[in-house]
Amino acid sequence: MIEELGIRDLGVIAEARLPLGPGFTAVTGETGAGKTMVVTALGLLLGARADAGTIRSGAKQAWVEGRWYLPEAREAVRERVADAGGEIEAGELLLGRSVSAEGRSRAVVGGRSAPVGVLADLGDDLVVVHGQADQQRLRSAAAQREALDRFAGPDLQAVLVEYGAAFSAWRADAAELADLRSAHDARAREAIELRRELDEVEGADPQPGEDLELAERAERLANLEDLRVAAATARELVSAEESIDDTPDAVALVESAKRHLERVAGHDAELAPLAASLQDAVFLLADAAAGLSGYLAGLDADGARELEAVQERRAVLGALVRRHGSLDEVLAFRRDGGLRLVELDGDDDRITELEASVAESAQRVDELATALTELRRSAAERLSAAVTVELAALAMPDAELAVRVEESAEPTSHGRDQVQILLRPHPGAEPRSVSRGASGGELSRVMLAIEVVIAAADPVPTFVFDEVDAGVGGAAAIEIGRRLARLAERSQVIVVTHLAQVAAFATNHLSVVKGTDGQVTASSVRQLTGGEREAEMARLLSGLADSESGIAHARELLEIAAAPAA
Repeated sequence: MIEELGIRDLGVIAEARLPLGPGFTAVTGETGAGKTMVVTALGLLLGARADAGTIRSGAKQAWVEGRWYLPEAREAVRERVADAGGEIEAGELLLGRSVSAEGRSRAVVGGRSAPVGVLADLGDDLVVVHGQADQQRLRSAAAQREALDRFAGPDLQAVLVEYGAAFSAWRADAAELADLRSAHDARAREAIELRRELDEVEGADPQPGEDLELAERAERLANLEDLRVAAATARELVSAEESIDDTPDAVALVESAKRHLERVAGHDAELAPLAASLQDAVFLLADAAAGLSGYLAGLDADGARELEAVQERRAVLGALVRRHGSLDEVLAFRRDGGLRLVELDGDDDRITELEASVAESAQRVDELATALTELRRSAAERLSAAVTVELAALAMPDAELAVRVEESAEPTSHGRDQVQILLRPHPGAEPRSVSRGASGGELSRVMLAIEVVIAAADPVPTFVFDEVDAGVGGAAAIEIGRRLARLAERSQVIVVTHLAQVAAFATNHLSVVKGTDGQVTASSVRQLTGGEREAEMARLLSGLADSESGIAHARELLEIAAAPAA
C-alpha cells in the first residue's frame, strides 16, 4: 500500500504531502482546487505519459514521490525493482518521477534512476486506477471481455497465453502460404530468368580481380613492339652482344675506368675504395643486362593473337559488369543468386510444408478457442451472480447483471468469443447492454461492483477511484461509500469524491485547499479530523461549511458510516 504521497509544483499544488496508509482515504476539495492532481500524481508514479502542461505556472519542473509499504511484495515486484538496480528496504519502496518544463521526464525506483517503463511495469502489480474515462471504457466490448478474463483468473490466463502463441503462429504461416500461392507464377518466372543469368555467369566463370589483371595484360600486349625495342636498346647500351661500330657499352666503359684507377692506386690509398665501387657497378650492370635479356626472351612473339584473346575475355566480363554494376557485384550475384534459386525452387516443398503446418495450427487454435469459451462461460455465470449481489448492496436491489459469451465464426487474437455485459435494472425490463443502455450512475455502480468481485478473486494492494460516484446521489451514494469501506478491509482504497455520503465512510479524510495571495493561486492538502471534517462535509452537502443544518447532516452521515453494517 501507499504510505505517503509527495507532490511539488504539479497543477495548482505548490507542495503537499498526503498521509495515506491503510483503509479508505477520501480526497475532497472545491472545484478547481486540484484534487484531480492527486490522481495525476499517482498516474505519473505508475508510468503515465508526462505532460509539461501540468507543471505549476512559474516552476521549472514538477516532482512526485511515493512511499510504498510492501512487507510481502509480489515476487514480480521484487525482481523488477532489483533489475532496475533499486532496493526494497525493510518492506519500503520509494518511487519518484520528475517532469521538466521542456517535457523531459526522469524516474527513480528504489533509490536508483530507472527508465519510466519500469514504473509502468510495477504499476500493474501495485495499483488499479479507475477514472471517469475507465467507466466510459467499460462500454467497449474489449473492456468487458478483459473484465471477465481478469475474474476468470490464472487458469484462463494460462490458456490465453498458449492460445495467443498458437494464433500468432497460425496467422504467420497462413500469411506466408497465401503469399506463396498468389506469387507462385511470378516466382516461377523469376526462377527461370535467374537460372538463365546464373548459367551465363557460371559459363563465364569470372574470378576475383580478373578484370584488373586483364586490363594490365591488354596494356602490355598493345605496346609489345615498343617494349621489345626499348628493352633491346637498353640491353645493348648496358652490355652489347653485337657491336657494329665498336661503340663501347656501359660495362666496357666502367671496366675501363676501374683499370685506370687500379694502375695508379699504389700512389694514393684513397683510390682503392673507388676502384672497388666501380667493380660493384660492373656487377650491377651485368645483372641488369641479364635481366633485360630474360625480359626480351619472355616477350611473346605472337602477341597479336594473345591480345585478341584478352580483349574477347574482357568483352565477356564487360557484358556481365554492365548488367550487374561491377565484377564484385557479379560475384555476389553468383553467390546470392544461387541461394535465391534454391529458395524459389523449394516453393512447392514449402507450400506443402505450410499447408500441413497451417492445418495443424488451425486445429490447435480451434481447440484452445473452445477451451477459452468454456472457461469464459463458466466464469460468466459466476461473475453475473456475484456482481448482481454487489449491485443489491449498491442500492440496486432489483437489478440483475448478466455476462453473455457468444462465439463468432472467425478466431481473433483473443479467441472466438464476443463478451457482452447486460444490465436489467428492474424486474420486467429487458436486459440492456451497458455499452448503450446504462446511465452514468448505473455504470459507476456496475464498474465498482465488478472491481469488488474481481478483487476478491485476485487481490490488488491499492485501488484508486476518481469520481466513482459520478451521476449518483442520495441513498445510492451512501451504499457506494459503504461498499468502498468494505473493499478497504482487504485493500487500500483511495477515492477522489465530491459526495459527503461517500467521504463519510473514509478512515482518512484529506482536503485539497486552494489559497491565493492575490497574484498566485496555490493549493495544499490538509488531513481533516473532528470539527474540520464536519465542516468540509457540510460544505459538500450544502456548499456552506458553517451551515448548522449542514453540519448536523454531516454528523448524521458520520454516525451512519460508523454504525456496524446490518
